[in-house]
Amino acid sequence: MKRLALVIVLALAPACGGSEETGRPPAPQRPVIGIGEQRTAMFSDPRFRALGIQKARLVTAWDTTRVPFERDLVDTWLAEARRAGVEPFITFGHSRVNPGKLPSVSEFRTAFGEFRKRYPSVRVYAPWNEINHSSQPTDDNPRRAAEYYNVVRAECRGCTVLAGDVLDQEGMTRYLAEYRRHLDGSPRIWGLHNYSDANRFRDRGLQALLEAVPGDVWLTETGGIVRFGRSFPRSERRAARALSYMLRLARRTERVKRVYVYNWTGAAPDERFDAGLVGPDGRTRRGYEVLRAALRD
Repeated sequence: MKRLALVIVLALAPACGGSEETGRPPAPQRPVIGIGEQRTAMFSDPRFRALGIQKARLVTAWDTTRVPFERDLVDTWLAEARRAGVEPFITFGHSRVNPGKLPSVSEFRTAFGEFRKRYPSVRVYAPWNEINHSSQPTDDNPRRAAEYYNVVRAECRGCTVLAGDVLDQEGMTRYLAEYRRHLDGSPRIWGLHNYSDANRFRDRGLQALLEAVPGDVWLTETGGIVRFGRSFPRSERRAARALSYMLRLARRTERVKRVYVYNWTGAAPDERFDAGLVGPDGRTRRGYEVLRAALRD
C-alpha cells in the first residue's frame, strides 16, 4: 500500500507549480509564433521550413472575390500555405480599387459570404485590419468595425474570430470603448499590432489593451522595423533587437497566446516601410537569426 501511495505522489508531482528539487518556478509560457506575409515565396523557402512555423497571416481586401488580381493572389497564397502545412489566418482591409469606401453591413456580409464559399477551409479570421488607423475607412467609425465582427462571428460558426486588431497608437482605448458597445457577445480573443511597443522597447500599448478588454490577446502584426520613414532610419541591428524584445515581452505576458511576426520579405531600399526577416535580395537578416534562436529556446 505504501508503495502504491508513493507511485501516486510521484505521478502527480509534475502537475505542481514548481520543482521541489530545484525550487525553480515553472518556465514562462511559449506563445505560438506565426508570420505575416503577403507573398508566396516564403512557403517554399528552406529557411522558412527550417523554423517549423505552422501559422501565417494574410491581409486581403474586403471585396477580394470581385477583384480578379486580388482573387488570384489569395488563390495562390492559400494553395501554397496548404502545400506547406500552414494554417491560414485571414484579415480583411480596405479595397485596393476603392480604398476610401466603407462598405455597409449588408455589403460586407455578402462579400464575406462569397469569400467563405470560395475558401471554406479558412477558419481563422480578423474582420478588419488596423481598424483605428487612418489608412482604413473604419478609423472614425468604431460602430461599423464592430458590426463587421458581428457578421463574421455569426456567419462563420466554429471559426476563430478576433475582435479589435487595433494599432497601438494614441486614442486606441477610446476607440475600443466605443467599439465594444456595439459588439454582440464578449470576444474571447483580441488582436493588437504593437509596433510602437516593440520598436521603442516598451509595453505601454500592450498594457493599455490588457486593461481595456478581457480575454486572450494575439499580437497579429508586430516585429522589428528595419526602416520606416524618418522615425526609424535603416538599421538591421536595431530591428533585430526590437524583435528580440518583443518576443520576450510576449513570453512574459500570460494573456498573449499568439504572435505573428511581420514580415518575411524585405522591401526595396527606396520604399518607406521595411520589416523583412529576409532582404529583397534574398539575404538572411539578423532578425531571422533572432527568431530562429527564440523558436529553439
